Amino acid sequence: MTKEKKEKKVKKAKKSQDIIKYSAANIEEAIIKIKELSELKKRKFVESIDIAANLGIDAKQSDQMVKNSVLLPNGSGKKVKVIVFAANENQRKEALEAGASLTGLEDLIAKIEEGFLDFDVCVATPDVMQKISKVAKKLGPRGLMPSPKNGTVTADVKKAVSDAIKGKVDFKNDKAGTVHCLIGKVDFKNEALSENIKAVVR
Repeated sequence: MTKEKKEKKVKKAKKSQDIIKYSAANIEEAIIKIKELSELKKRKFVESIDIAANLGIDAKQSDQMVKNSVLLPNGSGKKVKVIVFAANENQRKEALEAGASLTGLEDLIAKIEEGFLDFDVCVATPDVMQKISKVAKKLGPRGLMPSPKNGTVTADVKKAVSDAIKGKVDFKNDKAGTVHCLIGKVDFKNEALSENIKAVVR
């Protein structure tokens, strides 16, 4: 690498760091700076935006764990594939009508055991949880195991599927006590991103 190229690289890195270190006075100002940074990067895809909130909790204490979900008022901008575990035919039909990609039980369990994981959200009715426990080791590490806490274990599969497609996102704290959560795409209108952020914070 020539001296000139090295200098250009250092200059570019410093410029990026200056933008990253920028401290915004409010949410609206932060959104503007994020979009400016995105324009400088010139990605070939539409970037997602996350927020990170340091809660100051002791993540080792089970009673301080934070885990929940929120329906973003303006959606997440992400195309979501939902599968549903249900024994009842009517519930399966409702799930498909709401936009689920696949429904089933024994056949769906077998499919996952064979390596099928091409989905983003997994919903199950309470009566089948014992049966799908056999694929918990495949679903759990990927955050796909249905849970009552985030509304994916429910008899109302229609609502669960609809919410997931509309932009329901899960969040939980990490080992440092920080919560990370998707709030949309960089091409969203500023007002839409602001509304989504405030929904997560609430």
